[in-house]
Amino acid sequence: MQAKPEYRDRDDTEVAVLDALAERHEEGMTVFELRASVEVDIDRLETALADLKADDLIEATDEGEQTRIVPESTAIGPADDESTETILNRLRERFSL
Repeated sequence: MQAKPEYRDRDDTEVAVLDALAERHEEGMTVFELRASVEVDIDRLETALADLKADDLIEATDEGEQTRIVPESTAIGPADDESTETILNRLRERFSL
């Protein structure tokens, strides 16, 4: 899973956060896990999380002593790598090249 194509034109940190959350979309991630995964300073991460939250692309839930962040289901989808066919691949299949 990864961020849907319509959200990939956002800030690089926001896309990285969505991609990281997409990989663990069911259980979510803590801020510390996100910071380790995205590898940006805490200020950039906080800004990205605030922007994503403002646009309703993520949800934060308190679980006791920690906060878990999960992506909204509308923000993530299957990775495009396997599902996207190029014209060249279609021509190769068509003409058995």
